[in-house]
Amino acid sequence: MAGYSPEHDVQGVSDPFLQVKILKLLRILGYGDSEASETMNDILAQVATNTESSKNVGNAILYETVLSIMDIKSESGLRVLAINILGRFLLNADKNIRYVALNTLLRVVHADNSAVQRHRSTILECLKDADISIRRRAMELCFALINGNNIRTMMKELLTFLEKAEPEFKASCSSKCVLAAEKYSPNVRWHIDTLLKVVEAAGNHVPDDVVSSTIQLISETRSEQAYAVGELWRHLSVAQMEYQPMIQVSTWCIGEFGDLLLNGQADVSVVEAELIDVYQKILWSSQCSITTKEYALTSLMKLSARLTHEIGSIQQVVSAFGSHLNIELQQRGIEYSQLFTRHTHMRGPLLERMPPFEGTRAGSEADKATITNGVDTANENQSLLNDLTSPNNNAHETNDSNALLDLIGGMETGDNDTVQATSTPRPITAPITAPIVNADILDLLGGLDSGPAAPVTTNMNDTITPAQLPNSSNAAYLLDGLLNNSTPIITSLNSPVTNSTATNPTSNSIIPPLLQKSSIPGINAYDKNGVRLDMTFELQESITTINMLATNNTGTPVTDFLFQAAVPKSLQLQMLNPSSNNMAPTATLTQVIKVNNPNKVPLRMRIKLSWSANGSSVQDQGEISNFPPALWQ
Repeated sequence: MAGYSPEHDVQGVSDPFLQVKILKLLRILGYGDSEASETMNDILAQVATNTESSKNVGNAILYETVLSIMDIKSESGLRVLAINILGRFLLNADKNIRYVALNTLLRVVHADNSAVQRHRSTILECLKDADISIRRRAMELCFALINGNNIRTMMKELLTFLEKAEPEFKASCSSKCVLAAEKYSPNVRWHIDTLLKVVEAAGNHVPDDVVSSTIQLISETRSEQAYAVGELWRHLSVAQMEYQPMIQVSTWCIGEFGDLLLNGQADVSVVEAELIDVYQKILWSSQCSITTKEYALTSLMKLSARLTHEIGSIQQVVSAFGSHLNIELQQRGIEYSQLFTRHTHMRGPLLERMPPFEGTRAGSEADKATITNGVDTANENQSLLNDLTSPNNNAHETNDSNALLDLIGGMETGDNDTVQATSTPRPITAPITAPIVNADILDLLGGLDSGPAAPVTTNMNDTITPAQLPNSSNAAYLLDGLLNNSTPIITSLNSPVTNSTATNPTSNSIIPPLLQKSSIPGINAYDKNGVRLDMTFELQESITTINMLATNNTGTPVTDFLFQAAVPKSLQLQMLNPSSNNMAPTATLTQVIKVNNPNKVPLRMRIKLSWSANGSSVQDQGEISNFPPALWQ
């Protein structure tokens, strides 16, 4: 070891291979051993200071020295020396040495962040390197160096890098910029400006989480909404149609907060006609994706509840999508058009501002769940996975049910509004071919399961105004997609069904001819406001078939007749199409209702009715508790 051996000399360095092996051995011996590490400190310091760094041979020895210093329990001064060696590597003309330095700094940055921060300017220069591998490692190291003190400087450099970066960098870089801004932003306005710059710089390579994070930040920051919508209008008014994410963020926010843009609260002047022109350009552009057009169409519909002069223009644009080739846009066009015609009283409440989003906008990479083949395999999320796959999990569906209750309106408030989840699914003994409404959705009006069956109680004395309750059979269709429930909501539909019994009822009996032989007595379910409902019954095992006959005694034509029903969660309900939704004076219509009662519990039903007569809308509700006991005994 002490002697000089020329045959092992490499570029003036004595036996570099042996030195590297010895340094690796020291690293192993000193790992986790304070005493051994203290003994090695002087040796490693001597090697680090005396080794020539102008040649690759010396750089190899220095590299192993750095690894040994960082792995053992070395002194803080020695660690700073090691990181300074890596900093000198960053200035080397050799690409491989620069790459190795960046890779090693990325490994040790959490061990001594302050020492690595001294080389921040050199690392930022590596973002401009011609080699793509060096730029990638420099980008990752820059994000590791961001803290509350340097966030403004670092983000400025990273945004410049993002604008010029290759497409493969843009998605990951924009996501990490959002995470960094979320964690270290000095104030909300800077946060909003930064996210908008990220969306603009990344173009079409912005991932969905960046779009949603930007929207959520604006949604939950009331004090900056006017500023944000003004900035987004500036982007949208001159936007290039090929950049979808910025258009999506802009249209969503303008749809929600367009009133701030028009009433002068935002620092920009906009007229309604100019706003509609920009939306038309987006909706008819061949460069915009279907998703972007969905954003724009919904946003335009939102604006119809915020504008005052251009409602007709919005209606014309929306109606045109009723014949669009894309089924999603076509469905939205048809549904939204109904809010201009038959459901105009619902347009304001349905299109009011959404509440601020709940939950965090973004989390660290370590917090993200491990997903394998679409299944969460992270240990900390296993309990949640078990809950989601459990047959007893109905809590989320219950929340969705309450959302539907709020939308339909007219529901009495109280402790029994929430439908409790059943502990085990109940089997259906007799199949029903048409879709069946889930138990928690069926209790549309609430309170049916609060106790045992009670005598007939009707709440028919108060007439509900049209603003409180939708008065059309398309109410459920308009709510389609608002709930995460695969089973459709069954209500009365408009499609007329030819039924001779409906048009030619007998004068002395309310029982249709096919059910004349039924031994179960019929009941009068409702008789008020000139409309009478009679019900007859047919029982087959656990399936009760209810034949409802509605009679118009108002003396004037009745239009848009809608009958809605709900039963306790232990029952299952199926409502077939009515024979019609219009009745001339003294005329009738029929509707068949099927109830599955496998547990033979007393039958109770909550009903809602609505119709139009004499140019005014009438709406009512009540509860039927006087069904014949033979239906469940």
